[in-house]
Amino acid sequence: MASRVNTSFTLIPTQKYRRRNHRSSRFSNILDPDSQPLSTLGNFKALPLEIFQIILRCLSVKDISVLSMVSKTVSQHIINYISTSSGSKRLLLQDFHNLELPDRRQDSTILEHYRSLGLLFKRCTLLLPTKERLKYIHKILAEVSCFKFNGCVTPLQCLGLPCYGMFLQTLTAGWDELECHRVYNFLCELTNLSRNMQTVVCSKPGVATKLELWIRLFCRNVFLDRWTHQSDSAFWLTCILKPWPMVNQARLLYIIFGPVAPQDGQVVWQKMIEGPADEPSLKGLADAIKLLYDTGTKEWTADDVISLVDELSVVPREWLLENNAHLLILSGNSVCFTFMASKAMNGRAIELARLIVFLALVCEKELYCMDWAVKMMQKVCKVFSTPVERNNFLQSVANAFAYVIMEMLQSVLSDHDEDNRSFLDLFHLVHAQANFHKEVLYLTMNTLST
Repeated sequence: MASRVNTSFTLIPTQKYRRRNHRSSRFSNILDPDSQPLSTLGNFKALPLEIFQIILRCLSVKDISVLSMVSKTVSQHIINYISTSSGSKRLLLQDFHNLELPDRRQDSTILEHYRSLGLLFKRCTLLLPTKERLKYIHKILAEVSCFKFNGCVTPLQCLGLPCYGMFLQTLTAGWDELECHRVYNFLCELTNLSRNMQTVVCSKPGVATKLELWIRLFCRNVFLDRWTHQSDSAFWLTCILKPWPMVNQARLLYIIFGPVAPQDGQVVWQKMIEGPADEPSLKGLADAIKLLYDTGTKEWTADDVISLVDELSVVPREWLLENNAHLLILSGNSVCFTFMASKAMNGRAIELARLIVFLALVCEKELYCMDWAVKMMQKVCKVFSTPVERNNFLQSVANAFAYVIMEMLQSVLSDHDEDNRSFLDLFHLVHAQANFHKEVLYLTMNTLST
């Protein structure tokens, strides 16, 4: 009995010693990457580094990104491979000007490649702080001239910035706002974007045409386009606009989303001043306004957006009222009503009445439903606090129709255009008035009958 007790007593310390020794060995492997066990690298542990890189060359970019999540050591080997000349040459495709394939199939192919590349960099740099990730990624991507601000001689025919934007969007997807702000500030510092913006907003419109073009292309392709969720686009647009005073915000908004000449991509500053603008010329601006208004970010109140619309309508000088009305229609019911209600509450009924006239004119010319304009006017009427104010407003609308008709008639009689455009506008306006009043009668009759 005594011998058995002594024997078991001597076995217990031996077991503890072995367990302690095993734990010590495991910790030493973590501190020394070269002594990591076989399970960390799997079967790749037995391969020379050259063979491992040959295997990487046989894998797709998506497969490499999956492989990078196996372990920290594998990820480091992949990072080293990306930094080699062969890895860089294979991964950083630069066929941005190939227009030989039909239906622009090369566009989707190379964009998809950079989406996969963004996922690879996202995964293999996962453990690095944001600042270090950005420095490393910039070091790799700096080899591609078409990724740089003002880095391509034919930017309108180049897919470099769209690919860079696709890469950046995939990389930052899911990051919190603080990290994304760091990304924006990093790129601003890298490209002198803020300084370039300062130059264009302080210069006369159209003086720095090349710089305006590059700001538009860089902001649209890198920060704003191709996001799946509107909240992402709104975040980056807010980063671009919010550091500036309202008057500069309006100028930048026009540069980034306003109409451009098809032949050289330069901003057409006189488009909204010289004559009625078509829907494509206004749609980009309207979509941006709607984005800021509808997304509901804390940085933008309804008053902020309406003030921006008001400021935009005098860039570079006061717009034709028809273009103001068309922009409001394209911006959506909420923006349009809020803008009009603001005028009603601020005692600007005569301005509002003229705006109603041109809302009806745009509806007639663009074949929009005229009952929309009538219902919008009816909704605005409810903003006026007394029946007297409401009746005065309706009288102002009728007077505005007659006044605008006389203005156009005078223009037709004194200035005969070769294409009779002014006479055609008068024709549309008369029909607009007829249809507008018809809808008012329908609405009135329906209200009385109920």
